[in-house]
Amino acid sequence: ANRRLYAEKFALLQPRLAAVLPCAMPEAAFYLWARTPIDDAEFARRLYAECNVTVLPGSYFGRSVDGVNPGSGYIRVALVAGRDECAEAIERIVGFARRL
Repeated sequence: ANRRLYAEKFALLQPRLAAVLPCAMPEAAFYLWARTPIDDAEFARRLYAECNVTVLPGSYFGRSVDGVNPGSGYIRVALVAGRDECAEAIERIVGFARRL
């Protein structure tokens, strides 16, 4: 039942987010990795301040090697809340990204 609920959330929400921030449908996960048009930490900070939505900067998950952090420029959007709450958060992220 839990897998079905996640599959429904991903099918509904990934295309909506991908319309403004490139993100692929994961094979198995509870989150989306979305490319940000600005610094990932700045994106997350401003999204929280302006839209009351929390995401994690991708650079927080990676370690820089030879000056490159593989998570830099991405945010991680966890879809662990209920469908309606996730949908509301995605709409806020979409609106925010369009204003950048």
